[in-house]
Amino acid sequence: MNASRRRSLSFLSGFPALAVFAAPLSAFAASETIGDADALIVVDVQNCFMPGGTLPVKEGDQVVPLINKIARRFHNVVITQDWHTPGHTSFASSHPGKKPFELIDVSYGKQVLWPDHCIQGTQDAALHSGLDIPQAQLIIRKGFHKDTDSYSAFLEADKKTPTGLGGYLKQRAIRRIYVCGLATDFCVAWTALDGRAAGFQVAVIEDASRAIDLNGSLKGAWDEMTKKGVRRLQSSDLL
Repeated sequence: MNASRRRSLSFLSGFPALAVFAAPLSAFAASETIGDADALIVVDVQNCFMPGGTLPVKEGDQVVPLINKIARRFHNVVITQDWHTPGHTSFASSHPGKKPFELIDVSYGKQVLWPDHCIQGTQDAALHSGLDIPQAQLIIRKGFHKDTDSYSAFLEADKKTPTGLGGYLKQRAIRRIYVCGLATDFCVAWTALDGRAAGFQVAVIEDASRAIDLNGSLKGAWDEMTKKGVRRLQSSDLL
């Protein structure tokens, strides 16, 4: 693996210092009781990230039945969808001479370059056909600004442009969020960390997520999430 690809994983160290919030971790019981103040965030369960997609996550399709089962416990479900323009700045193809997984400087800092993926309106960007969550109330589409990438469901990669999810959840009086989906060490982790920064109690459902895990990125993500007060759960804690 070349140096540029290794450096691409450095995004995990780029999270801004997060405030320490008073929300106690004890708000999550050993056996979780889900209520109206809880929401499930299902991150990027799209064809793109499935085996055979343009940016596949290993075993990404295996989370779908489990997420469907978990979602039945929740009244409040939000689904996120990567939704890029053609020629998006995060695509290696938009930068002559560059290759996927190289790192470049953009206006908001370092940007990992990806293969073209999740282009608006394509089958690649569609939610997996097996995803069955009819009670989901909101789909957050992210990464649709051509010059700005977006991993987190809360903030774009410039760390200042909100998606509106934080305000939506607060107006709905949500206090706890549970995050699952693809990929653990990228969009799931960024969503969980930004959720903590926004003042929510946050848990990631580990076995309902899958990781890319390049050069230790999965461990780095869990280390960062644990440090910031994100709980690590299994689906058995909910079912």
